[in-house]
Amino acid sequence: MGQDPFILLVEDNPDDELLTQRAFRKNNILNRIEVVRDGAEALDFLLAKGSYAKRDPFHVPQLILLDLKLPKVDGLEVLRCIRETEATRLLPVVVLTSSKEEQDLASCYALGANSYIRKPVDFNQFILAVQQLGLYWLVLNEQPPLRRDGV
Repeated sequence: MGQDPFILLVEDNPDDELLTQRAFRKNNILNRIEVVRDGAEALDFLLAKGSYAKRDPFHVPQLILLDLKLPKVDGLEVLRCIRETEATRLLPVVVLTSSKEEQDLASCYALGANSYIRKPVDFNQFILAVQQLGLYWLVLNEQPPLRRDGV
């Protein structure tokens, strides 16, 4: 296909967005990061609808980093839609959130999240978390094959 692998960051907080991008750069993880700032925009991006209608729907992210507390459509609903949609159901989704609610954790795994990471408050801890996340999901993990036939 020849298209570059990228990460989809679904994050409404500009400070957390900047922090995440900085942590990736600091760890020499140079994958392009596409940022969407609410749940509705995330779904439009993934499903190539709305302002993303001209986007190639088969050029999917290598990894989705999903916050839970989002405007318009919350992260749990985004995750539910990702898993219910044939074209996106196999995409790796890492919930990256500040939520400490046990119910959020349980709901994310019940809806098919691949991983749940609480954002560390300390920047150095966050850099370490991103390093480990990048090593596993972007280097070691084998992606499922992309199917263009909807199966």
